[in-house]
Amino acid sequence: MSLTYWCERAWLPDGVADDVLVEIDGDRITRVEQGPPGTAEQLPGLTIPGLANAHSHAFHRALRGVVQQGRGDFWTWRERMYEVAARLDPDSYLRLARAVYAEMALAGVTCVGEFHYLHHAADGRPYDDANVMGHALVSAAREAGLRIALLDACYVSGGIGAPLAGPQLRFSDGDADRWAVRAEELAAAYRGQTDVLVGAAIHSVRAVPPEQMCVVAEFSHRHAAPLHAHVSEQRAENSACVETYAATPVQVLHERGALGPRSTVVHATHLTDVDVELIGHSGTYVCMCPTTERDLADGIGPARALADRGARITLGSDSHAVIDLFEEARAVELDERLATETRGHWPAADLLEAATGTGHTSLGFPDAGMLMPGAWADLVTVRLDSVRTAGAGGLEAVVYAATAADVHSVVSGGRRVVSGGRHVLGDVGALLAEAIGALR
Repeated sequence: MSLTYWCERAWLPDGVADDVLVEIDGDRITRVEQGPPGTAEQLPGLTIPGLANAHSHAFHRALRGVVQQGRGDFWTWRERMYEVAARLDPDSYLRLARAVYAEMALAGVTCVGEFHYLHHAADGRPYDDANVMGHALVSAAREAGLRIALLDACYVSGGIGAPLAGPQLRFSDGDADRWAVRAEELAAAYRGQTDVLVGAAIHSVRAVPPEQMCVVAEFSHRHAAPLHAHVSEQRAENSACVETYAATPVQVLHERGALGPRSTVVHATHLTDVDVELIGHSGTYVCMCPTTERDLADGIGPARALADRGARITLGSDSHAVIDLFEEARAVELDERLATETRGHWPAADLLEAATGTGHTSLGFPDAGMLMPGAWADLVTVRLDSVRTAGAGGLEAVVYAATAADVHSVVSGGRRVVSGGRHVLGDVGALLAEAIGALR
């Protein structure tokens, strides 16, 4: 069915334009041109392509407002995260993820990269369907109106040279070869389904020994699928890696063929100059998650230096301390200002590109994140008359002033999932409260 929307203003590949008609047929844009609204549905404000949340752990949303109590660091936060991981089952995970993805849709996200390692039952034994937790995430995304890149994570050890313990048991298939068997079954289940892409993930150098990383990389190469990895989020991780392997985490990944144009390193906070060069020269993406990195006191990553050397920057909300890609985008610039004591490192268009086209491409959807014929029909409209955005009309109003609350309309894959700031599933706050409350 063909639909036409009239955008008061729209961000097109060659800049912001007024009076833009966007025609949609099914899940694709078929025509973009300027003209009067006529009978088209009107979208007041600034319409941009759908946002890509390139790094998510859906179950971490249950920690918001809980782990902010008291003092601590990443490692104390991790213990609280493990407590939540131990309580989830396929049904409760579906309810939680559906609500979390609906919250993302309200924020303008039309595609999520779910870094998925919560695979098995709490005691580590596989469910009858070894991929039932992954299927729950796919169902949740579909019900909320998002495409999903399900980045299935290999998780073998409890730390460098350490055995698995406690909730970590449910993350692991035992070794990378057995991970690959399960991951192949998962990929086969969604082959040919355009709204789901099964990718791979090396959880971290803590969780996957170097000699097993090649199995995960080979899966990515064989399927031409994304390959993601947590990298250098903590100094302690770097120190242990260098002590054991005489190489940084980035160097270990490079030596095992895990960097390249389909790969994304997440966080990349504590890098050496050599690390920056390896990431940049290999064409690897870097997913910055500033709201999580500051919430966990991780530090500020060298985003500008990485981009200058060829890395492509994407954005993720990771632990979901906040779900707001506008906040993630401006934080890349604002954190750089804190680190350098100078301003103006990123044009607003570049930051928005990280949240749209580049993010989608890193997740395996290169035909999304742009308003042009042939692209996925993802339209996100942001109010320009709220108390935050009133008086400004360009991209700067969205990147530096707007919040997720200013998104009033979302069309995702041709489907209207948010209208008037309300999701088709209803009261998302109530859905979140119910799903999270059941875990406590």
